[in-house]
Amino acid sequence: MRRITVTTMALGLASITAVTLAACSSGTSSGSGASAPAATGSAPAATSASASSSPAVSGSITVFAASSLKEAFSTLGQQFEAANPGTKVTFSFGASSTLATQITSGAPADVFASASPKNMTQVVSAGYATGSTNFVKNVMEIAVPPANPGHVTGVADLGKSSVKVALCQPQVPCGSVAAKVFTNARVTVKPVTLQPDVKSVLTQVELGNVDAGVVYVTDVNAARAKVKDITIPDSVNASTEYPIAALSKSANLTLAQAFEAYVLSDAGQAVLTADKFEAP
Repeated sequence: MRRITVTTMALGLASITAVTLAACSSGTSSGSGASAPAATGSAPAATSASASSSPAVSGSITVFAASSLKEAFSTLGQQFEAANPGTKVTFSFGASSTLATQITSGAPADVFASASPKNMTQVVSAGYATGSTNFVKNVMEIAVPPANPGHVTGVADLGKSSVKVALCQPQVPCGSVAAKVFTNARVTVKPVTLQPDVKSVLTQVELGNVDAGVVYVTDVNAARAKVKDITIPDSVNASTEYPIAALSKSANLTLAQAFEAYVLSDAGQAVLTADKFEAP
């Protein structure tokens, strides 16, 4: 977990504050009861609201977010703090399955952004959120070392015994989505290592410990020149949607709702799109 500090940002305060104020009056986007897991379904992203005279938010929150959101959410946290002086956003990044278990076990968190609706449903069903909104989608991609020592050109090559492959553990969203890719491609893959989250898979590729790893497009984009991407055809690829929710047991629910609204705003969506996330 690390703290996001305020940096000088070029965003206009008026539009960002407007989104924050809208959240203070409306709560989470879906507003469904905890007894209805269907609240994790897709919903359109919120747009910037007009200015109002509501009081500004303040204080601190902790956001539990999927590892694949690290780069985008770090930027969003900086922008949110800059637009709302007196606020502090701290992040805990990890596998969505692990974060969901921590939340339902009582870990102090104010916002949950999951890489899988399944893990969000776990949180909603346990009464820790009243609903959620899917705010982005991510698709899979093969990452290989720059020299591509395994000569990987597609999904079929991952089934070769000579190719060392790293995958996420099956209960982790990136692991379950990769399994769908293999099913679609009718390929059996026997990984040499199963990692706890997508960033750990990417690290194995960057270090040259494996010939390939199946990660998200956004992770390859964040790694830049450290890895080479091998595109998975749409005909066999698979995706996952990311839901977000302010948590009911938050010690600062108003600020939690404001951060959720910022992620759903035009400004928040612009950051996510720049990092290669897609609309849900």
